[in-house]
Amino acid sequence: MDKRDFLKTSGIAVAGSFMSRFLSAQAKPAPRTNWAGNYTYSTTNLHQARTAKDVQEIVKSCSHLKALGSRHSFNGIADSTENQISLKALDTIEINSAAKTATVGAGIRYGDLAPALEAKGFALHNLASLPHISVAGAIATATHGSGVHNGNLATAVSQLEFINAKGDVVHLSKGKDGDRFLGAAVHLGAIGVITNVTLEIQPTYQVTQTVYLDLPFAQLEHHLEEIFSSGYSVSLFTDWQNNHATQVWIKRRTDHTYDSTLGPDFYGAHRATVKMHPIIGHEAEACTEQLGEPGPWYERLPHFRMNFTPSSGQELQTEYFVPLDKAYEAIRAVEALRDQITPHLFITEFRTIDSDDLWMSMAYKRRSLAIHFTWKPEWPAVKSILLQIEARLKPFGARPHWAKLFTMQPAYLDSLYPRLPNFEALVKEYDPQGKFRNQFLTTNLYSG
Repeated sequence: MDKRDFLKTSGIAVAGSFMSRFLSAQAKPAPRTNWAGNYTYSTTNLHQARTAKDVQEIVKSCSHLKALGSRHSFNGIADSTENQISLKALDTIEINSAAKTATVGAGIRYGDLAPALEAKGFALHNLASLPHISVAGAIATATHGSGVHNGNLATAVSQLEFINAKGDVVHLSKGKDGDRFLGAAVHLGAIGVITNVTLEIQPTYQVTQTVYLDLPFAQLEHHLEEIFSSGYSVSLFTDWQNNHATQVWIKRRTDHTYDSTLGPDFYGAHRATVKMHPIIGHEAEACTEQLGEPGPWYERLPHFRMNFTPSSGQELQTEYFVPLDKAYEAIRAVEALRDQITPHLFITEFRTIDSDDLWMSMAYKRRSLAIHFTWKPEWPAVKSILLQIEARLKPFGARPHWAKLFTMQPAYLDSLYPRLPNFEALVKEYDPQGKFRNQFLTTNLYSG
């Protein structure tokens, strides 16, 4: 080989080696984020499960693993530095009309399930403000919906199927497993990987949605319970300015009777004559129908429609649950921070949720008001404000939403859950070596 051929061949080899490395680098998965884009997961190693048997094999093959749902958590509760598993392909729906149950795969979203139930003449008791979230992920964190007599979404669960750390299939049911089931229903991803969930269902129903504007906060001092009982599900929105709720969304079942009719005025608020978005200035097209027009339960109980970007999109979320009988005082305590809050806020929402017996639920053993903040994506400023809000809400024993942003110290957080020691013992049974433990769980459950 002469010098010219050698250089030519060497150049091809070098170029080939460089291109190989370049293509390899290009093929490396990009970091993944949650739905809002505020959290980047710590691993790009995402396992795709198509069946429950796939889940078993993946669990057995990994030393550390976290299940990934619809990515709607705003913190690291579903994060892992090693492995995540996607359950999106577990999308079966089985409706048992006689038993009034629906068994769904862990990848099913409420927006997928609801039309299937409606087609068979059934419904769920409650839905969250947006239908884009997965059933398995929502119940893991006690995501809730609204209504003074409505429990969170996990209260509809009658049976769980999950894969424990050994790779064994475990079934727990409300009817047979008593306390153990109550501990596992809101499981924070700590006991294993959910493969399917059985939900209690009921006959379908219609809902109307009516919006009122500018409700004075003073009305809440003596009429808070009546206001939140005026519908099957009621939400108040505020920007914390001008001492009022900017909007009141009242969702009523047409098969229920209520103590009052909805006229042009409502406790000093006036009825909206056009469709509204909770955030003033946003287009209302993304929202569910209003103006008192009846429609199926799943097209009214959420605030947002399935085929649209929910809420603002690029945002941060925080939520605190306080006892309902202390709700007015808690609202006024937060209102004192209005001038610090408003510049960084899209909107705050007040919702009620009934008490339940689920150990790690934010509404455990107490009827609650949820104070929900949708923030602009300005984390340093928001974090500083959260410290102040949490200090204001501490006298009320405020419990933060497990899947949203908070800054509470672990020792204080642990004190809010009387069954936490029992939950930790339950977790140890199913995951003795901490396969499903991550930084979020270590910090918030095991370092207090």
